[in-house]
Amino acid sequence: MNKVVSGADEAVRDVFDGATIMVGGFGLCGIPENLIRALVKKNVKNLTTISNNVGVDGFGMGLLLANGQIRKHIGTYVGENKLLEQMVLNGQIELQLIPQGTFSERIRAAGAGIPAFYTPTGVGTVVAENKETREFDGRLYLMEHALKADFALVKAWKGDKWGNLVYRKTARNFNPMMATAAKVTIAEVEHLVEPGELDPDTVHTPSIFVKRIFQGELFERRIERRTVRKAS
Repeated sequence: MNKVVSGADEAVRDVFDGATIMVGGFGLCGIPENLIRALVKKNVKNLTTISNNVGVDGFGMGLLLANGQIRKHIGTYVGENKLLEQMVLNGQIELQLIPQGTFSERIRAAGAGIPAFYTPTGVGTVVAENKETREFDGRLYLMEHALKADFALVKAWKGDKWGNLVYRKTARNFNPMMATAAKVTIAEVEHLVEPGELDPDTVHTPSIFVKRIFQGELFERRIERRTVRKAS
């Protein structure tokens, strides 16, 4: 029941070349910073990454990109990463962009054991190319397949030694659904507590989904784009 490991390096010990990895977060919010740095240090190659975007230049998943570790990325937008844009245009990386709601549901479906589902999103666009369609109640829908991974790297606010997780505010984002959709889910937390300290009603990810957990050492919590009100 005790799933605690010494740190990020031990947590990613069995991540292999060519693995498919889900990485939680939205932009730079709620990303597993320690686990990403550990992957860079491990220098695994030819990864397929599944995440909302690829961070920014020099931080977050941008570190994996700059180190040449990502072969293919599946996400919802290019974001603020100029290197990703350049690599896509030069044919150095394969990029698959998915409508954000469909992206979220494909991950959730994998966690729920649903192999595919139908959605109206993308009908009549390039999103629909080479996909099965079916009509329901006079409306055309696309069939989308579930998205699953070998590993899910997630970041939570609090977690106990059994692997129960609590996320904080918008840092929750894609983390809970990704935690259910991989063979091995690894969680880094800001606060690691003893079993029984978390109110069961506040737990977002039950321990059954988590294989390893550790308390992170450094969280920069960068802001991707700061927007402030103009002075009056």
